[in-house]
Amino acid sequence: MSALPLSDTTGWRQAHIGHWLRLALEQFDARVMTLMAQHPAVPLGLSNLVARGQVGAAHIHITRHLAQTGSRLTDLASRAGMSKQAMGTLVDQCEAWGMVRRESDPADGRARQVRFTDTGLAWLGAYRDAVAQAESELRQAIGDEVSTVIAIGLEAYGGQ
Repeated sequence: MSALPLSDTTGWRQAHIGHWLRLALEQFDARVMTLMAQHPAVPLGLSNLVARGQVGAAHIHITRHLAQTGSRLTDLASRAGMSKQAMGTLVDQCEAWGMVRRESDPADGRARQVRFTDTGLAWLGAYRDAVAQAESELRQAIGDEVSTVIAIGLEAYGGQ
């Protein structure tokens, strides 16, 4: 394989798959957040936080990775690919917003579990609906065949 030329006139720094993946993810996540801000199951306070950009992609890590039965902070951070400290900050924010709570771990009294509250479970349901809507819009925009090929390819690549 030949090396890419370093000349800026080729545009290679803005025209590679990683660049397009980042832009697509930003667009997808922004659409999900817009849909969540408008979702009737999301409490008004959270909806306003989302609309004002106070809830962002980092907070979605909790939504994606927190088990519905609860998770220890270290496990949650590991699944999200974050440090325990960074995840702790996100959990603190989400706890203040009423989305999660910390409880004693029944398996180990010294440990704590992070669990969704009823508000958090409503948030999780809204997230599921928003992702489904955003995926549907993506399929409409680029077609079922292309979106299926992209999904299969990304799953194969990401699962390495």
